[in-house]
Amino acid sequence: MTKLWGGRFQKSAEQWVDEFGASIGFDQTLVKEDLDGSMAHVQMLGDCNILPPEDVQSILGGLVQLKKLATENKLEFSVANEDIHLNLEKMLIDLIGPVGGKLHTGRSRNDQVATDMHLFLKNRVNEIIELIEIFQQTLVSQAETHVETLAPGYTHLQRAQPISFAHHLMAYFWMLERDKDRFKDSMKRIDISPLGAGALAGTTFPIDRKIAAEYLGFAKVYENSMDAVSDRDFIVEFLSNSSVLMAHLSRFAEEIILWSSAEFNFIELDDAFSTGSSIMPQKKNPDMAELIRGKTGRVYGNLMGLLTVIKGLPLAYNKDMQEDKEGMFDTVHTIVGSLKIFEGMVRTMVVHSERLHDTVHKDFSNATELADYLAAKGLPFREAHEVTGKLVFLCIQRGYFLLNLPLEDLKEASDLIEPDIYDVLSPLAAVRRRNSLGGTGFDQVKIQITEAKTRLVL
Repeated sequence: MTKLWGGRFQKSAEQWVDEFGASIGFDQTLVKEDLDGSMAHVQMLGDCNILPPEDVQSILGGLVQLKKLATENKLEFSVANEDIHLNLEKMLIDLIGPVGGKLHTGRSRNDQVATDMHLFLKNRVNEIIELIEIFQQTLVSQAETHVETLAPGYTHLQRAQPISFAHHLMAYFWMLERDKDRFKDSMKRIDISPLGAGALAGTTFPIDRKIAAEYLGFAKVYENSMDAVSDRDFIVEFLSNSSVLMAHLSRFAEEIILWSSAEFNFIELDDAFSTGSSIMPQKKNPDMAELIRGKTGRVYGNLMGLLTVIKGLPLAYNKDMQEDKEGMFDTVHTIVGSLKIFEGMVRTMVVHSERLHDTVHKDFSNATELADYLAAKGLPFREAHEVTGKLVFLCIQRGYFLLNLPLEDLKEASDLIEPDIYDVLSPLAAVRRRNSLGGTGFDQVKIQITEAKTRLVL
């Protein structure tokens, strides 16, 4: 088959070489964006009197037909035509005749593919921002239900201090808020049009790049044609932002996995987000959380893959850049699925409030309260810390917790301790008192939730 670019060549590549070099197996994902870019380009050619109106209308009509066929999944792509651009151009020429070849006036596949990817990410990043907000809304809803549900807070995966369970959930709200802000900010780099930059040097045709950008809804155009066709920073930034998002989801997934185990038993996941064992009938595995934790690695890999591809490339376009798409497509698919799964998992999980309550009453996470109590009475905190540590050790030896250690034992450690210590050591009181800005005190958690609601536009 004669290539659309084959005039200079006297010999065709073998089929397996064509298959190795072709990208149509994956870049057909860009079919809608490629057709939209072509429609904007040909309209601009007409506006600039580069093509006569009858040619513009004929080409536009053909592109509309192709878009309808694409929507119905009726387009048949060929490896012989290499990529989505040449496949669609060949289909257009077959559909409307030689006039279809005029579509490529004043542009190159280099600015064409860059335009497609900008359009693709512009649409998908907006979708991702919406999904983050839906997940945030679910977190806020669960947090409102569990403001006064006590839970153990951890450091080093050791019980540290009692907290509001809502406070723990809201920590993830704010992580997601930063993720959302990063994606929003990245739109400033995504929302730029490379169309009309040509292969690398612009074009001799009197095009108006800003007209084409307006048709496509881009905020602005690249100022340098070489930068326009070689820039993949916007994809690297997207992959980087996605990696941070997946890191946050993976941390939450790890906690979901721990909390749903028999050892913790803090929550139970809905059956829709769990699986069983092929051999052990009793098992209820948090497989969706585990899978999200595992998929984090592939998103990191996609980022490192693209960074490696572009690290030594001279300007402007190089065939290496064909490797910029699969990781981008895969990352979009991965984080969209992960956000949808996680939102459903958190929305439907059952929180075992009584188990959480019992947990904070049978540990030493209130030890800081005793140290603070003594410090508030004038004992230097380091000395208060030592007194409390010795009392904890005494409790361990005798099988007590601080709350049920006899007063005489407490007073023997420090005569500053009075009967009111038992009110201080109450986990409920301990949490309620932590009313510093951003703290786990119930009033502060309610303030967080109110502020969070103002950030949500859904």
